Amino acid sequence: MAVRAIRGATQVEADDREQVLEATRELVSTVLERNALEHDDVISIVFTATPDLVSEFPALAARELGMGDVPLMCATEIAVPHALPRVLRLMAHVETPRPRSEIQHVYLRGAAALRRDIAQ
Repeated sequence: MAVRAIRGATQVEADDREQVLEATRELVSTVLERNALEHDDVISIVFTATPDLVSEFPALAARELGMGDVPLMCATEIAVPHALPRVLRLMAHVETPRPRSEIQHVYLRGAAALRRDIAQ
């Protein structure tokens, strides 16, 4: 069993608490689904938000999905002037038998523009 890191991102339309929580729940759920992961496979998740998102901690959405026993951390992305606005990102560390080449990184909504090479 290997430890792998999975990237993901999504974009919200506004800095609204419910939008942040809903988009984060969707992102976490999609990462788990696309990579055939169970709760116990998740080691930790680091969430980041662009500086224009301050209405809620993205980690709360993961806790609402039952991940209260998983180490979760939130941070702010650096404020790059030309960066895509209102973006939530995650990096999940997981245990999986999948080789790195089979890991499915997840880019949803407007965040698909960040990685057109791997967004589905």
